[in-house]
Parts: sequence; structure tokens; C-alpha cells
Amino acid sequence: MPFGSRKPIDVNRLKADLASASIELLSAHCAIDRVRLQYSPQEIVNFGERASLKRSISSAEAVCRFFSLIEAHLNSMEEAGG
Repeated sequence: MPFGSRKPIDVNRLKADLASASIELLSAHCAIDRVRLQYSPQEIVNFGERASLKRSISSAEAVCRFFSLIEAHLNSMEEAGG
């Protein structure tokens, strides 16, 4: 497929994928809240598995970047009246 050309998206699939991702994010949020409420950041740093913590931080940063991009697009559409 040439650069810049795209096949049409399956909107129903996109909506299903977003719904599934939303449920998984909510589950992750709940899991982190349980940890956050039970342990201090210092305890997590002192006793947590460093590689696992770094992977988790990297994943959280990637999710944040993605949703910041989506939010910017939403805000642009809202400002344009769409």
C-alpha cells in the first residue's frame, strides 16, 4: 500500500476495541489504586522490583502520550465546532 493511502476503517471494530481498552484501563487503574492506598511511594521504590517498576512507568507514559494526543484532537474539533 503506498505511503499516505489508507484502507477504510471498520468503525464497529474501532468502537469495540475502544470499549475493550477502556475496561482494561479501568482494571489497571483499580489495581494501581489498591497499591497506592496500601503502600507509600518510598516503600514501592525500596521493595518493588525495579525492572517491573520501570516497565510500568514506561507503559503509563505511553498511555499518557496517546491520550494527550487524542485529547488535543478532541479539543481542536470542539473549538472548530465539530
